[in-house]
Amino acid sequence: MSVSLHTLNLLSLLWIALALLIFPLLLKVRAPYGRHLRRGWGPMISNRLGWFVMEVPSFLVILFYYIKSVNIHSLYLHIVFWLWLFHYFHRSFIFPFMTRTKGKKIPVVIVLQGVLFNLVNAFLNGSYMSMYFDGQEMTAIMFVRLAIGLVLFALGMYINIRSDYMLISLRHTATNGYKIPRGWLFEYVSCPNYFGEMLEWLGFAILAWNLPALSFFVWTVANLLPRALSNHRWYYEHFPDYPKDRKAVIPFIL
Repeated sequence: MSVSLHTLNLLSLLWIALALLIFPLLLKVRAPYGRHLRRGWGPMISNRLGWFVMEVPSFLVILFYYIKSVNIHSLYLHIVFWLWLFHYFHRSFIFPFMTRTKGKKIPVVIVLQGVLFNLVNAFLNGSYMSMYFDGQEMTAIMFVRLAIGLVLFALGMYINIRSDYMLISLRHTATNGYKIPRGWLFEYVSCPNYFGEMLEWLGFAILAWNLPALSFFVWTVANLLPRALSNHRWYYEHFPDYPKDRKAVIPFIL
């Protein structure tokens, strides 16, 4: 599907506007999955299957655009594609099957929302990267963006993955599936995994430097910041001894 640059940028701006409109609602409504799962959201499926179904479209769509890219001679473009594919390969084919969530469910409506979200983001970013990404000549400013973006993306992904696996390891000893996380960045925030993922896509937006990439970062914050605040409140509600000086998602700030 070929889309003009004007149309692609307009769609990205509309996508950003929608994220900003939905953000206040997400601050008030706890999405019903994980520790916030509750009845009344319709049919459910296996948690592992649900996460795989949600995440794999983003990997497959970007892989499709990568294969058909007209600017494939650009090393810069290769890097941008590889970062996205690496993240979503892990999220699709590794992470769901490492989680210890046997018997847990996720509402089908949440899965479908996730599929739609990932399809839109992958379409916008894949279309731009395959048709309009200008990375043939490495200028000084592009090198700076590349360096900053790579550092932020790598750091964010490391924080995200390490935090996720620390949370997974807690389920060995937690009687109800949850306990207070201790150590490393958990001493500063309740959700370093979300902080890491936001850092990842900030790095990607700097690296890619286009409206579709920016729209994805805005949506990442709009989704994960309310989730982090909800998890933070949940910890206080369920653990009377939860550390009072721990922030929700951004160390020392929020």
